[in-house]
Amino acid sequence: MRLGLAGIGRIGAAHAETLNGFTEVSSVVLADVDSARARATADRLGVTAVDGLDALFGAGLDGLVVTAATDAHPELIIRAVDAGIPVFCEKPVAADIPGTLAVIDRIEGSGVPVQIGFQRRFDAGYQAARAAVDSGALGWLHSVRATTLDPAPPPAEYVAHSGGLFRDCGVHDFDIIRWVTGREVEEVYAVGRNKGAPFFSEAGDVDTAAATLTLDDGTLATVSLTRYNGAGYDVRFEALGSDGNAVVGLDDRAPLHTVEPEATPLPGPPYPGFMERFRPAYAAELKVFLDVAAGKRPSPAGAVDALEAFRVAEACEVSRREQRPVPLTEIPA
Repeated sequence: MRLGLAGIGRIGAAHAETLNGFTEVSSVVLADVDSARARATADRLGVTAVDGLDALFGAGLDGLVVTAATDAHPELIIRAVDAGIPVFCEKPVAADIPGTLAVIDRIEGSGVPVQIGFQRRFDAGYQAARAAVDSGALGWLHSVRATTLDPAPPPAEYVAHSGGLFRDCGVHDFDIIRWVTGREVEEVYAVGRNKGAPFFSEAGDVDTAAATLTLDDGTLATVSLTRYNGAGYDVRFEALGSDGNAVVGLDDRAPLHTVEPEATPLPGPPYPGFMERFRPAYAAELKVFLDVAAGKRPSPAGAVDALEAFRVAEACEVSRREQRPVPLTEIPA
C-alpha cells in the first residue's frame, strides 16, 4: 500500500514512523505547509516528501492520513473522498459543528471510508472495560468517571486556537464514554475555572473543568479535566456497576501518590504525555486503518462519531458559559 500523510507536527511525525514500519505499507509520502520540515522527516525515515497538496494527491495513494492543523481537516477529508482515497483524520473533523455537519453532508453516501482518530478505542484497557460492560459482568451501571489531566499546559498560541478545553481535550472522554457504555448523552452540566496562566482567560478558555453527564439510561458520568496536573499525565476511566467495576489507567505508572501509611507506592515513573501513554493504541488504530483502506472492514470510528462527541463538548461549553444544564437536543445534529 502507498500511503500519504498530510501534516508533520509531533503526532504526524510519529504516525509517519509507525506507518513506515508496517510490512503492508510499501511507501509513505509526506507533505506539510512547511516543506523543509516534511523533507527533514522524510530524510530521517527514508521515505518521500512532496511539495504541496496537488503533488500529494497525485502520488497514487491507497490511503491518506491527516494530521494537519484543524482548519485544514475539512478540505483534506473532502478532497480525499472526492478522489476515492480512504482517509484517516485525527479529531476533529472540523473546528465547529456547522463545519462538521458540512463535511458529513459532502461525504455521506460516497462509499469512501473515513476513520477519525479516537485512539482510546484501541487501548487494551478501554477495550477490556467495554467487554466487561457488554458481558453484563458489572451488572447495571450507576456511575462512570473519566479523567484527562495534563501535566502542564500547551503553549498560549495553541490554546488560542484549540477550541477550548472541552472541545480539544474532553472530547476524547466524551467519545470513550459513548463507546464503552454504548449509551448516548442526554444532558450535561459543566463548570470551569482558571487558576493558572492568564492566556487561558484571554482566549476565553479555562484550565480546569468538570462536567456531569446524564446518559440516556440514567447512568451518571463525571468528567474531570485540567492542564495543571503536576504529578504527571493521568488518564483514567471507571465503570461502576451494581455487580462490579472496571478501572482503566490504574497501572504502575499512574501518577497517584497514596498517603496511607501501610500502602505500597506505585513504582512509576508517570507517563510524561499522551504520546507515551497511548503509543500502542496509536499504532493499533493505524493498523486497523490499513484494513479499512483495503476494504477488509468498515471504519470503526466515523465522522458521525466525531460529531456526537463534539456535540457533547459543545453542550458542556454552553453550560459552562451560561451556568445551566444543557440538554443535547439544543445542539445541532
